[in-house]
Amino acid sequence: MSYTKSACTTVKSARIRWMLLAFMAGTINSGGFLACGRWVTHVTGFATFFGIDLVTGEYKLALSMLIVPMFFLLGSFVSGYLIDVRQAAKKEPRYDIVMSMISAALIFCAIGGSYGLFGIFAETNSIESDISLLILLCFASGLQNALITTSSGAVIRTTHLTGMTTDLGIGLAKNIARRRDPNAIKSQNELVNNRIRSGIIVSFILGSAVGAYTFISFEYWGFLLPGAIALYATRLVFRHKKMKSMEPISEAV
Repeated sequence: MSYTKSACTTVKSARIRWMLLAFMAGTINSGGFLACGRWVTHVTGFATFFGIDLVTGEYKLALSMLIVPMFFLLGSFVSGYLIDVRQAAKKEPRYDIVMSMISAALIFCAIGGSYGLFGIFAETNSIESDISLLILLCFASGLQNALITTSSGAVIRTTHLTGMTTDLGIGLAKNIARRRDPNAIKSQNELVNNRIRSGIIVSFILGSAVGAYTFISFEYWGFLLPGAIALYATRLVFRHKKMKSMEPISEAV
């Protein structure tokens, strides 16, 4: 019985962390858009801008729109290498390094932006000053998205909602089908999954709203909000790692 309670607590804690990171992703997207008029984690949008700029002869802009999402890819690659690849090799996944990198990137955005490294806040005319900020935010978002994707078994993604909303729609259809005919669909509990998906979506939207207020009020310093959340998540990772390292000692005692 105690093992079951412990397992349930662990699962519940994971869900809360996913929602917290979805909230963080919402604040990052608000900050990126308010700072330079671009969505941070919308790779589809960057691809669209690239096509439009290429055809209209804005080659410099087109190159920028191609470069920025490459750093989302790079962040995903680094996170996958430090977590997923190490797990496959039966080595300890380095969640601590990934979360520390996310924290550092966001805090640097706050400090660097406030000292003029990324141009004037809400000035959208110069891609030269915006691209450095977008690169950092995309890199941090790629790190986070790959981290959650791996830790959730490729079920949860927190930095964008298209896939999550699609999964929610499919899950709702499965719930309706199961109510009509319990034998029609034999799969895992979609009701629980739909609650998680709904929580992720609501958390992202709430983070976007809170982030908008924060960035309008504090401009670049607003990145300290997602930076603080990332630091808290990093602390949780280190605490879990420390407790895990003490398990053999407690067992021996």
